[in-house]
Amino acid sequence: MRVPSRSPGPQPGVTPPAPARRTPAPTRPVRRAAPDLDAYRQAVAELLVEVDALAGTAGTAARQVLLDQRLREPAIADVLDATGQGVLGARETLLLELARHQPDRPAPGPDLTALVRIYLLSRIDLMWWRDTTVLATDDQVDTHPDLIDLEWLRRRGLLGFRYREQPAGVLARGMRAVRGRLLPEAAPPTAGVPFRRTRREVVALLNDLAREFARSAPPGTPPLWVTSLAHSTEHQYRLRRLGQPAMLPSGHCLGWAVDVELAWYARFGARDVLAEILLARQAAGELNVIDEGPAWHVCLAPAARARLRSAYEAEMGI
Repeated sequence: MRVPSRSPGPQPGVTPPAPARRTPAPTRPVRRAAPDLDAYRQAVAELLVEVDALAGTAGTAARQVLLDQRLREPAIADVLDATGQGVLGARETLLLELARHQPDRPAPGPDLTALVRIYLLSRIDLMWWRDTTVLATDDQVDTHPDLIDLEWLRRRGLLGFRYREQPAGVLARGMRAVRGRLLPEAAPPTAGVPFRRTRREVVALLNDLAREFARSAPPGTPPLWVTSLAHSTEHQYRLRRLGQPAMLPSGHCLGWAVDVELAWYARFGARDVLAEILLARQAAGELNVIDEGPAWHVCLAPAARARLRSAYEAEMGI
């Protein structure tokens, strides 16, 4: 037996209420996982073995095919995409660098394999600091408020490392060359820094490295030497004209990279000691390190920035 409904039904002139809608829960943006830098460095090392096998001039086309394939592999592509340049941009830039390579010029640069290694490992710097404004001109290096002049700190004994400026004239360069031949243990045979400015966090990093190096190196080993600090894109072009592996853009032009002398310390039995210190800091995620021959390129990681800024302020009594 059907029971009649007691609902009055729709009433004339009365609009039934709309069903309540659920407010969708706010969605959180999905953060992309950071690229695996250990996997990237391993993939680059494997690529270099293949590039070295194709080092002859006849291997130009084969190298291009190889780079087309290997740069698209996830371990490498993840880093290149994170630089903002992307795989295609990195590929084109690297091919141009290989095309302009001149191994027989008076001041030869790195061989092809080293050039590929320096270029690809320097992309880590750009991935870390891609939002940092590039120091385009020498004047910007001299006036940037986030860079400090090391000479003021050096004169007050606040630096644990050494550097020297490039000599200004021909006579000064000649005198330095003579002194280097007479006293090879006094200083490394480098041109000197074009600018004596860098970031405060980098000062703290270099002081920290200098202390660790002094504790670990054999007695009588000179302090840590820095051969390059912050400099401009304008200066990078000058280095490129001299045949040096000056990549564009560079961590130096962002103010976060320096070059540290390494080969000279072999005469004191301390080269491998310093290399181990730098590689251990890289393994800990504090640095990106690139072997560029006599000197190693060192770039500070963003993860270490806050700690080193606090260390700088504590050391300087700020």
